[in-house]
Amino acid sequence: MSTFGTLSVVFDLDGTLVDSEPNYYEAGRRTLAEYGVPDFSWAEHERYVGISTRETLADWRERYGLSAPVEELLAVKDRHYLKLAGASTRVYPEMRAFVELLAAEGVPMAVASGSSPVAIGAILAGTGLDAYLRTVVSADEVARGKPAPDIFLEAARRIGADPADCVVVEDAAPGAAAAHAAGMRCVAVPYVAAQADAPEFATAGLLLRGGQAEFTARAAHAWLMDSARRS
Repeated sequence: MSTFGTLSVVFDLDGTLVDSEPNYYEAGRRTLAEYGVPDFSWAEHERYVGISTRETLADWRERYGLSAPVEELLAVKDRHYLKLAGASTRVYPEMRAFVELLAAEGVPMAVASGSSPVAIGAILAGTGLDAYLRTVVSADEVARGKPAPDIFLEAARRIGADPADCVVVEDAAPGAAAAHAAGMRCVAVPYVAAQADAPEFATAGLLLRGGQAEFTARAAHAWLMDSARRS
């Protein structure tokens, strides 16, 4: 058993562990351009932060009147994304330090992401995070994406943890809502600063309004230790 007793940590990937949103935006922009939709903006992209890729694409079909099936759009977007991700994906340094700290103490960890399995695998392998994060759940593997709790409950099941013993680390409001619905505590590190006041974040046990600029491995570790003592 780890220093933290029965505590387990489940990480969101995009915008939480890695700064992949710029690559997702560019992949989305290129995909839409291929289907005759120009000028997809960053502001438009922000509305999909925290929503699974599959659900995003389903919404695009409706919003932009695309006739291509979701599977086809997913293949095109993944192709663009993997090309970009392979060239550069930055792990937030304090998040890497946090993962390494937890690994050294034997804390069970998992990744629960709205991205496709192939995209998650490429990111973890390319950044070296796969050495620590071997349990991975994609939204493609559960019935409902965030804000439904399915993905976090499946992650807990795979690492053999009680949901009440899990802490989720998230950057988006739907993820914070999903953690709450799963009966898990949440460390919220908002990717979109303007969304820090979203009611979903109010349920977080630890809300870092300043996002990644405010997150430190040491402070998160101290909060976890305190949280483990209280539970």
